[in-house]
Amino acid sequence: MITTSTLIDGHEVPTIVTTTVVVGTGSAGYCAADRLVMAGHTDLIVITDKIRAGASRNAGSDKQTYYKLSLGGNAPDSVADLAATLFAGGAMDGDNALAEAANSVRCFAHLVDAGVPFPTDRFGQFIGYKTDHDPRERATSIGPYTSKSMTERLEDRVRAAGVPVIEGCRVIDLVVDRSSEESRVVGLLVMNKTTQAAEQAETEPGARFLLIRASNVVYATGGPAGIYADSVYPHGQWGATGAALRAGAPGKNLTEWQFGLASVAPRWNVSGSYMQVVPRFVSTDINGGDEREFLTEGIDDLAAQSSLVFLKGYQWPFDARKAIDGSSLIDLLVYRETVLRGRRVWLDFRANPGGGEFDVSTLSSQAQDYLRRTGVADVPADAPPVERLRRLNQAAYDFYLERGPRVDLATDRLEIAVCAQHNNGGLEVDAWWRSPLSGLYPVGEAAGAHGIYRPGGAALNSGQVGATRAAEWIARRGPQKPPDESLFTSAARAVVMPALKLVGDAHHRFTAGASDNTGQTLAEVGALMSAQAGLVRSAASVAEALRSATERLASYGSAMVIDAGSRRSVDRLFLVRDIVTTQYVYLTAMADYLAHGGNSRGSVLYTDPTGRPPVWLDADANQVDAGLDERFRFVPDDGALDGVAQIVILRPGPPPTRSTPQHAGDDPVSPQAALSMVPTVSCYWRPVRPLPAPDEPFEVVWRGYLADRNVL
Repeated sequence: MITTSTLIDGHEVPTIVTTTVVVGTGSAGYCAADRLVMAGHTDLIVITDKIRAGASRNAGSDKQTYYKLSLGGNAPDSVADLAATLFAGGAMDGDNALAEAANSVRCFAHLVDAGVPFPTDRFGQFIGYKTDHDPRERATSIGPYTSKSMTERLEDRVRAAGVPVIEGCRVIDLVVDRSSEESRVVGLLVMNKTTQAAEQAETEPGARFLLIRASNVVYATGGPAGIYADSVYPHGQWGATGAALRAGAPGKNLTEWQFGLASVAPRWNVSGSYMQVVPRFVSTDINGGDEREFLTEGIDDLAAQSSLVFLKGYQWPFDARKAIDGSSLIDLLVYRETVLRGRRVWLDFRANPGGGEFDVSTLSSQAQDYLRRTGVADVPADAPPVERLRRLNQAAYDFYLERGPRVDLATDRLEIAVCAQHNNGGLEVDAWWRSPLSGLYPVGEAAGAHGIYRPGGAALNSGQVGATRAAEWIARRGPQKPPDESLFTSAARAVVMPALKLVGDAHHRFTAGASDNTGQTLAEVGALMSAQAGLVRSAASVAEALRSATERLASYGSAMVIDAGSRRSVDRLFLVRDIVTTQYVYLTAMADYLAHGGNSRGSVLYTDPTGRPPVWLDADANQVDAGLDERFRFVPDDGALDGVAQIVILRPGPPPTRSTPQHAGDDPVSPQAALSMVPTVSCYWRPVRPLPAPDEPFEVVWRGYLADRNVL
């Protein structure tokens, strides 16, 4: 790593020169850095906004799952079987599925050797359990903090290797060399969020930025957490997908999200044990009064209702298929209560549903069997759900006592909502986690490696495998020195000057008397997506949200107001731009999905007035309408689009006409002219890459391995 500066149109911009930069300090980012060092590739740095922020370190559930090949018991399993399970999720590329399966044991063992305490029995078998979309018992866990432990142990290894980890870097743009036929990423422009940089920026505007000149960019920035207001992503996790999309990196399956029930404060998935002990669901007015058990409006049979709540523990993500006699009806009733009625919803572990005793014998056979085998059925019938929770999983109860704001489930209600939890789509990658935009390697949730459905915990395995594969490619086949200085300087100008202009224009409006509007805008853009393009969507709501996002993006450069003396204000200026860009592309993908005949699938219900209503089954197996209105009618997906993937590419609009941020006032731009400058989004559909079935003789594979480790 070399520290220098780059002169661009009279502005000195501090610059770090390195061969490889890893962006992100989650489990995928640290894994990539660790694997690079192990491969002998040591000219690298890791940069991040906040080291202790992010989903890997701060998100989870009562028993956060890691999905892997079975490593215990008598049940048969194989790489091919695991790959087939992953591929069966639909719209997933087969080579990614096989790579994730083939490297599962290797990556899992790496974590074990790093010190992650995955449980074994007394013979050393890694015991497993069954998770959602899992035909085996491949899942394992260390409790609520599985990904946190992974991140910490991998960080220990990276720091022990002496890799520089630089905090306070907000990604603004990718630096792309477009001088040759193949565009290539040659670095990054980030905001330097340190106090020193802010002070220097008062006399030299370029000092507030930092350029990273690097030939390989491992993009472990997480999912686009900021685009939804109702989110279980931890505070401080925003993502940086917009920067990659602006650079021309294609997105894949962007419509495919996971939504599920989560507590609001603190943000945490209320899956597993929290549902299996069957708490009361109550709603209140905005002030916490007018309490009522609203689930009864849709499911008036308490035993059926309780059985579905229990199933939410296994079937935590909303699944459109389970809105027909399934646990996802619970999500829809919560959604109606919060989003459409404007009420607050709470889990109440202080009293049983209906206010009476808890009769295990009235539940489904699956629930009865589980509660009896785990000893929960032995808890007195008149005991509240919190006592069942303590019997089943004391750590799940303790969690809310340890995290802020503190909640004692024995005395307090727990506020929840239906929240965005994970983007199964993301930036397109190949079998080595390379983007079609050369030089960029998206890993972890930033990569669109999943299909429509995935087994619970598959994301953690995917992050480790993707990071390992990207590191192997870089070490064996990637550039082994930084980009040429003159080439980089020319490419950097295309992002540095617009960034300076954006700050200068927005601050000019502040000095002219306008108020900083970054906080208000940040709240507005998230609320738009949650209301119009969240768990429940329609063609009309998506079109309206897309119109709003397009107008916001068009007017962004002329509407934002910041105090350039405030680091938070400048930070939000670029953060909101990234979010708005991402929303614009994602909403375009949703509209295109509907235009291609897409129906309700995965974790999304698309309203269709010609469709069927959500229902549940009574004791006689009769379908009972849940009483939800026309906005919840839907047509279940028939799998017609399972064999194809949707690819989207953001095409840049006309470049800005003014290259300097120094000005006496804003250039007048009509709304029509501004709209004409909004980048366009191209969408196309391609067949998924098939699931490979290699059968080369050992000697052939060995020969290739000796030649180049079969990195090709």
